[in-house]
Amino acid sequence: MNAVISPKKSFHAKALRRTVLKMAFAGSTVHIGCAFSIIELLAVLYRDHLRYPENNPLAPDRDYLVLSKGHGVMAQYACMYELGWLNDGQLSHYFADGSDLKGLSDSRIPGLEVTSGSLGHGFSVGVGLSMGAKLRGTGQKVVALVGDGEINEGPIWEGALFAAHHELKNFMVIVDENGYQAMGATQDVLKLGSVQAKFESFGFEAVTIDGHDEVAIGNAITQLWSSDSTSPKALIARTIKGKGVPFMENNNMWHYTRLNLETYESALLALGGDE
Repeated sequence: MNAVISPKKSFHAKALRRTVLKMAFAGSTVHIGCAFSIIELLAVLYRDHLRYPENNPLAPDRDYLVLSKGHGVMAQYACMYELGWLNDGQLSHYFADGSDLKGLSDSRIPGLEVTSGSLGHGFSVGVGLSMGAKLRGTGQKVVALVGDGEINEGPIWEGALFAAHHELKNFMVIVDENGYQAMGATQDVLKLGSVQAKFESFGFEAVTIDGHDEVAIGNAITQLWSSDSTSPKALIARTIKGKGVPFMENNNMWHYTRLNLETYESALLALGGDE
């Protein structure tokens, strides 16, 4: 890893989205829309709720953020850049030969807790981390961020049963409910019904919010963590895939479409230009 830059910790949504665009254009990579839908969620978590003593991503007593939807990793890289854990050179050479940074979450990068991309598994890793923290009495919290399409997977619900049975009140799942997955709308691929009701039926304390309203996100996280309930927590975040760039919003082609110079410049302009 190269030397890191000084921490900035601004976490402004437009700035984070610009960072994602710059990485995606530099690396000619995909998964822009699904990174954009989780920007505000990650910004609030990193700014106000996750604990990293001495700004150290490997601090033994840190909280854990498990990006189970590993294809959204550019949004997490953008936050790690704000924290000073990544530098300009790493972002500008994203996906180039010899780059440390991959297109999916890779646990060999400090700050990324799991190697994910095979959907459904990161959730259960997070449950295991929560169980370990409970047994050790460390007070560490674990947040697992999953996609709504991802919860088609059976391991999600096996992990949910385990978390509720063991009263893992230090575990929170955040569902990025943007209504799409790789091959289409979640409603068309596999109907989910009420995601909140499903998690509640599995023994979770759950709330549903606007996943782009940072005040609502912060209040909901605080409400869930401060609850007297011993149940694990579920935050259902209704989001827009491609949020922030009008021609990407709710356009599932941007799950796998790469930027060219024209679309890159248009997207940057929509986000206020290259500031």
